Amino acid sequence: MADVISEYQKWKQQGDNLRTQAKQAMESRFRELLTEAAALADEYRADFGAALKPPSNITAFRYKPAGRPKAKKAPKPQAAKSPEPARPEAKEQKPDPKIAGLQKRLATAKKKLDDAKAAGAPTRTFEDRIYEIEDALRLAVQA
Repeated sequence: MADVISEYQKWKQQGDNLRTQAKQAMESRFRELLTEAAALADEYRADFGAALKPPSNITAFRYKPAGRPKAKKAPKPQAAKSPEPARPEAKEQKPDPKIAGLQKRLATAKKKLDDAKAAGAPTRTFEDRIYEIEDALRLAVQA
């Protein structure tokens, strides 16, 4: 009877060791795959401008990529000042703030539409919003 109990305890200990090793191996593999998936998502976003959507059965993946690296501004070359005074007609007119705002909203709406298309979500509301903004922009330009 003591033999059976001691054999069982040895078997259980081996099982615990194997379980621990399997757990560590699975955690390691999971982290490797997640790191690879995040790298692929970053590369996809950089190349195609849209975020990859995970499969519908994955709901806990909340990775947000780091912001795009800021490009360094080139130093402005210092040109010699011209002795001639600037002509008023040579200056560019400032764009109308209303038109600039509408153009910015239009660009944002188009980006949202592209994201929705990439995600396979309904796009009707985004298309309607783009139409409304384009209409307002046409009216503002005509005025």
